[in-house]
Amino acid sequence: MEVLLGKTLSELQDVALAVGLKRFAGKQLAEWLYVRRATTFDQMTNISLAGRKALAEQYSIGRHAPVANAVSEDGTKKYLFTAQTPKGQQFVECVYIPAEDGRATLCVSTQAGCRMGCKFCMTGAQGFHGHLSAADILNQIFSVPEAETLTNLVYMGEGEPMDNIGPVLRSLEVMTAAYGCAWSPHRITVSTVGAGEGLDRFLKESECNLAISLHNPFADERAEIMPAEKLRPVRQVLNWVSQQDFRHQRRLSFEYIVWHGRNDTMRHAQELRRLLAPYAPQCRVNLIRFHAGVDNPFPGTDEKQMQWLCDYLNDNGITTTIRRSRGEDILAACGMLAGNPGLAHSLQ
Repeated sequence: MEVLLGKTLSELQDVALAVGLKRFAGKQLAEWLYVRRATTFDQMTNISLAGRKALAEQYSIGRHAPVANAVSEDGTKKYLFTAQTPKGQQFVECVYIPAEDGRATLCVSTQAGCRMGCKFCMTGAQGFHGHLSAADILNQIFSVPEAETLTNLVYMGEGEPMDNIGPVLRSLEVMTAAYGCAWSPHRITVSTVGAGEGLDRFLKESECNLAISLHNPFADERAEIMPAEKLRPVRQVLNWVSQQDFRHQRRLSFEYIVWHGRNDTMRHAQELRRLLAPYAPQCRVNLIRFHAGVDNPFPGTDEKQMQWLCDYLNDNGITTTIRRSRGEDILAACGMLAGNPGLAHSLQ
């Protein structure tokens, strides 16, 4: 049965006409789906009974609750959802992150697993199990218990968003369009390792923030841990990004997991400064502690070296912060999502 969640206004207008309603009913459908967050057709009381019946016979809304969750000692919550992909039903995870400053961020998945193969990532270690539809992406956002309190979204869960760009862009349109949730695109950040043509489309078709997973400024060393470097080198990615205007629109940031002796030396710091200097007025570097969860011979750096790297970059004009680690005890921290129902506690 065809799903309504994730359809654009023009598509919902076509749906209305297809079931014998007037075209304006498409706007009513959009309001019920994206503003009032209806989960049944019976709730759509300004649509005729006959219209609701016709809709229910041909379509499903596409909403379903998480099947399990886990709660960290720091307040972070991980939710497990089912998703139907061409490879069958899969499990995917998203993470709710409350902050002391009042922000409430949801980290959503765009694929079941990932095919980028980053050596330090538990998601990549499980392999690729299918693309998520726009409905499955949006369902994570709409169906967590904290949905109404969310202030920010990060597309940094399972998967490479630019590898599933069609559904990702569709979900971003719903979240930011006037007919949808009407969020500012500056409340949403989408991450990438720099994959394929999806990045080109994202920069042209969306104004949401961009986060580039960098992790090493040297191409040969980056390629050892991130195979995507061989397909689209980060310098090529930065060349494309340099043609965009980040001053008054989207925010540009770089994610940098820090390993002892691997990418935290003076040699790496100096090359990182040279690489990012052209973007310094607009960009930010987020230093991330390594969360060991897969086979990796390189331990995370210590706090002293992490702070030294942060200070060095800031002193050289590269705005840099150390990201606070959240949810590591429930395998919800950066790089630890694996869509495994055995990792979460069943909902009561």
